[in-house]
Amino acid sequence: MSGITDTNQLDLASLLGSRICHDLISPIGAIGNGLELLMIESAAQVPEMALIGESVGHANARIRFFRVAFGVASPEQRMGAAEVRGILSDMTSGGRLSIAWYSAADLSRVQVKVAFLVLMCVESALAYGGKITVQVDKGVWQLEAEAAKMRLDAPLWDLLTNPAAAADITPATVHFPLAALEIARHQMALTAEFGAEWIKLSF
Repeated sequence: MSGITDTNQLDLASLLGSRICHDLISPIGAIGNGLELLMIESAAQVPEMALIGESVGHANARIRFFRVAFGVASPEQRMGAAEVRGILSDMTSGGRLSIAWYSAADLSRVQVKVAFLVLMCVESALAYGGKITVQVDKGVWQLEAEAAKMRLDAPLWDLLTNPAAAADITPATVHFPLAALEIARHQMALTAEFGAEWIKLSF
């Protein structure tokens, strides 16, 4: 069991996240470009190539998402809403999860980083698919999720409202303590409500 009380390693973790994503995004992008050329030159559009292209596109979008969620974000950095929507659309294309993002045109990268980490927590609960809506109004973030089937781990969710709580952390759930640390670091307060088929979060 590990409590979320020490933020001394948070910047190092963000630097590591930025480095890994930076090193991966270029070769994956090159693979996608090469595949696109092959498909253009090929007389027959074989289904296997289309499937590979779709997988490369999803991988590229997921790394772009991770770069924001796990990478370095400084207060002066900004992100456009169109860029955010593009990442989320590419990442969920053809899948069982949909994400609707409503925000101003220009956003603080720090806030988007927190929102992406919290979004990952919600995504974990919607392992079987569902719909997520993200809205920002006057600096208040609201995330709502709906799904016919939820998978909730109460100790992990407790971290988001109480950083001193304890939970078993695995590679698949590392975004929960990271979200908790970022929320505490930026002096935010998250509230959470859960139903049988819905989640409502605000911070």
